[in-house]
Amino acid sequence: MRIARIFPIVVLMLCSTITVRAQFLMDMIDTTSELGKGMISLYQKYDALRFSGYIQPQFQAAQSKGAGSYAGGDFGAAVNNRFTLRRGRIRVDYERFNKHDMPVIQFAFQFDGSERGVFIRDFYGRFFENRFNVLSFVGGMFARPFGYEVNLSSADRETPERGRMSQILMKTERDLGAMVTFEPRRKDHPLRFLRIDAGAFNGQGLTATTDFDSHKDFIGRIAVKPRKIKGTKAMLSGGVSVLYGGMEQFTNYINTMGTINGKPGYLVDSSASNAGKIAPRHYYGADIQLKIPNGPGKGSTQFRAEYIRGQQSSTALTSETPGIIPVTPQGKLQPLYIRNFDGAYLYFIQNLGSDKHQAVVKYDWYDPNKKVSGKEIGVPGAGLTAADIRYNTLGIGYLYYANEHLKFMVYYDWVTNESTELEGYKEDLKDNVLTCRMQYRF
Repeated sequence: MRIARIFPIVVLMLCSTITVRAQFLMDMIDTTSELGKGMISLYQKYDALRFSGYIQPQFQAAQSKGAGSYAGGDFGAAVNNRFTLRRGRIRVDYERFNKHDMPVIQFAFQFDGSERGVFIRDFYGRFFENRFNVLSFVGGMFARPFGYEVNLSSADRETPERGRMSQILMKTERDLGAMVTFEPRRKDHPLRFLRIDAGAFNGQGLTATTDFDSHKDFIGRIAVKPRKIKGTKAMLSGGVSVLYGGMEQFTNYINTMGTINGKPGYLVDSSASNAGKIAPRHYYGADIQLKIPNGPGKGSTQFRAEYIRGQQSSTALTSETPGIIPVTPQGKLQPLYIRNFDGAYLYFIQNLGSDKHQAVVKYDWYDPNKKVSGKEIGVPGAGLTAADIRYNTLGIGYLYYANEHLKFMVYYDWVTNESTELEGYKEDLKDNVLTCRMQYRF
């Protein structure tokens, strides 16, 4: 008897994501019975619940064993090929609308499961003001509103991974914070093409379980949604972004670039007043996207570009934002290194005569230290490390969209680094990677 009561409820919840099927089921319910009344109540409560997700099983082959990689993580010391489950995402969204079909509230929860474990990716709530229908407010764990690639879903992206720059500066893409968004929702609003995001965030993102200082990052973005270029069918969009933040200096020792014996190197400032100040994390970016339709059923030609520059504070051996207060293996505070950086990516995406076949070419670079290059890195006494080396990546791929639920990808990354005087980095590393991926999506 208990199973008989539970079964139709489960069926109803599964069908609730498809309005027509759910309504058909409701028409069949006997509303005079207690079970029927209970099912109607359940439907009315959960009809705005949506489930979605995707998995990305893949095979990869690296140019050498133990290759360091931003194509899904470093390879093991004795490994040059591997099967992995790159991402396994399940997302739940709950939305309510008012009588004018305007959104009132949204809740989202997404987690990622793979052989490496299970982790949350999004966990936030958003509410919308319904007087002018232009503002919304969100709080929780969600994507930082910076740039285009960081916010493009991994299920939709035409490359296996985001660029090295995006991965280092915005590791895991998400952060804990609160944000206000200006985005007109009425079709007749004169600024419907515009979106403005502004928020405050902890700064460490998913690399930390808690904030380690009281300083917050401000992140803002002004974006123009895709608009048709006059006299053509081409669609153009773009935006500008800023991240103005930093981290508390828990040590007196701050390293900045200068000149040592006539050559570039790190100068150490050990003033006692350094402790407690804020080391800068300032990013400035601009992005643009152009999409040109090729004709009915023939897909499109797309161009994308994004450039970011600024200052990054980190440690001697990495330019990633620390997730915890940096300490040595012996428990001593690590000195901070402040670097001027820049980086960019450029995409060319072309459908091959149909919507199902697509080729992509991507070039990106990340230069963590603009004030030094090549053989200047590794000079004795300069304090420069592998974290100061520039990397360029050229990727070429082919995608086949079998249907709306299944996608295949073959992609090859040519990765080149500067030749330096550092041991192990005097020549280009053998770290090219081939990725063969399937994506299942619902």
